[in-house]
Amino acid sequence: MNDTTQTTQPHAPAESRAWWLLVVAWIVALTATLGALFIGEVMGQAPCNLCWYQRIFMFPLAAILFVACLKQDTGVWRYAFPLVVGGLGFALFHSLHYVGLVSGPIVQCGAGPSCSGSGMSLFGWLPLPFLSLIAFAAVGGLLFFARRRSS
Repeated sequence: MNDTTQTTQPHAPAESRAWWLLVVAWIVALTATLGALFIGEVMGQAPCNLCWYQRIFMFPLAAILFVACLKQDTGVWRYAFPLVVGGLGFALFHSLHYVGLVSGPIVQCGAGPSCSGSGMSLFGWLPLPFLSLIAFAAVGGLLFFARRRSS
């Protein structure tokens, strides 16, 4: 019994660090999901089409990472990373659109302020498209480091 403890013990700290990185990634994804729901459902702000696409990638990511944390599945990057890449792509396009590097109007799904307006920013200076970009990049980075720690 002592032999198995000694052989598994060197791997335990790395796996534990990888699991904590997953927990932080899940917290970021959950915060982004709850923030999007709060803005849409509580504040009544209709999301634009690009925000909807980003939600399509972020909402299941929060659920997948939650299950991975419960199961201590550090291999979650295999099926979560494609969602991160897709969401990151839309968030990057949205952010470039926001700063004017991509031309054309941002199409809204309903009435309400545009996410490109000043009313849709955090602390009065951090626009929502950038928040989404930061969230996807953070989750992607955390998954990358969790993968490295678990290998």
